[in-house]
Amino acid sequence: MKRRAWLLAALPLQALADVRRSRTLAFPRDHGVHPETRTEWWYATGWLGPDDAPRLGFQLTFFRSRTGLAEGSASRFAARQLLFAHAAVTDLGTKRHLHAQRIARWSGDVSVPLAHATHAANSDTDVRLADWTLRRDGNVYAARLPAADFALDLTLQTTQPLLLQGDAGFSRKGPEEHHASHYYSQPQLVVGGSVTLGSQRLALPGRAWLDHEWSDEYLAPEAVGWDWIGINLFDGGALTAFRLRRADGSALWAGGSHRAAGAASRSFAATEVQFTASRTWASPASQARYPVQWQVDTPAGRFEVRALMDTQELDSRGSTGAIYWEGIAEVLDAQGRRIGLGYLEMTGYASRLQMR
Repeated sequence: MKRRAWLLAALPLQALADVRRSRTLAFPRDHGVHPETRTEWWYATGWLGPDDAPRLGFQLTFFRSRTGLAEGSASRFAARQLLFAHAAVTDLGTKRHLHAQRIARWSGDVSVPLAHATHAANSDTDVRLADWTLRRDGNVYAARLPAADFALDLTLQTTQPLLLQGDAGFSRKGPEEHHASHYYSQPQLVVGGSVTLGSQRLALPGRAWLDHEWSDEYLAPEAVGWDWIGINLFDGGALTAFRLRRADGSALWAGGSHRAAGAASRSFAATEVQFTASRTWASPASQARYPVQWQVDTPAGRFEVRALMDTQELDSRGSTGAIYWEGIAEVLDAQGRRIGLGYLEMTGYASRLQMR
């Protein structure tokens, strides 16, 4: 019983681990970690510089994966969880894409100083992997991720209410109800702080988007990967769209949402979202071919999504085991006008995505 105390400190909040439609998300508790679920991530993307000419894009992600190992061990060092982190910068001025990654085993004990994610009845976002950290204090996220060639030292200030994806935060990912996650977004974050590239420190205004998602069974057996966009629209709105793909490239499932500034969000049904590729780029490193230009049809309209730089592939085989494409992109309306910026993510093109 004692060995479980660190994990179940929040119970009688009984359903901390459950991913189900009837579970009501509660905050700040659900900003924190959900250690009994299989996978979880906190994922922020954004840009620095003016909307019409961004200087750079950035990505930072903290992942958690429950191993299923050492469940009977009382050791505070047993590897019940794995923590990963990715950081990337797209330097649009010099056409460079820089990437760093971390991985560590974690027992689940929040007192372990070098790798932990806070969980308790009153928990909030607080993730650490050595000197890489992401913490939430009130309405501000603070992210610090120093790497060899670059460093992120950013604040992300919320300006809008939480955006609960899917059905009040329950987001289907496949034909079966159990292929799902709990998922919310924080769009239109105001970026402060700086990004350092070598000896150059850039402190420019910007915007960001943050997702927090956790799941017990994310991918259906037929799914090999996904395509996803999270876009901050310049009118203050937020656009999300995704699809899960089969091996033949057809859509297994889809979804997303649109929230106009100051309005309620409108979730998309699986049949209401369509991704159509119009240009591809072949990676010289992995040989994977990625669609870097899309037509995305949703109930909120038809949008053109275009990568601002093709070479934004990330080789994360040293941590999560995957090669994927993640990069800053623009969104154009039917008249060809840029109406938003955000990030495009594509997984499962180099090889079938395996969720740890």
